[in-house]
Amino acid sequence: MAAAFALAAAKGVATLGDLQPGLWEVTGAEHEKMLARQCVADVTALARFEHRGKTCTSKVLKSSGSEASIEYSCGAAGFGHSDIDVLTPRSLRINTQGISGGLPFNYVLQARRIGDCQKNLATTRH
Repeated sequence: MAAAFALAAAKGVATLGDLQPGLWEVTGAEHEKMLARQCVADVTALARFEHRGKTCTSKVLKSSGSEASIEYSCGAAGFGHSDIDVLTPRSLRINTQGISGGLPFNYVLQARRIGDCQKNLATTRH
């Protein structure tokens, strides 16, 4: 067991490049009472969680190791800024804030990869 721990420590901190697309479970959104599940082809799309389903443009402001800062704009739907911390290759913390529907939002999301996407799976809430 000690050897496995030493090997994991030697590998270093997980990075954005370690993240895999798939089905991610997200908690922590102010307006979500339950877990949200989202199938993503690009994990950085989770930075736009508040505006999922909207057409947005985004810009990566910083991407260094296990951290990234992304700002995005969704036209009349609003805009946001998110800081992503990669905790493990299957776990993220996303600090996000901005304007959605004319109102401010600011919260911390926890996201974890729970598997591969099923064919034709849209965003679902459980």
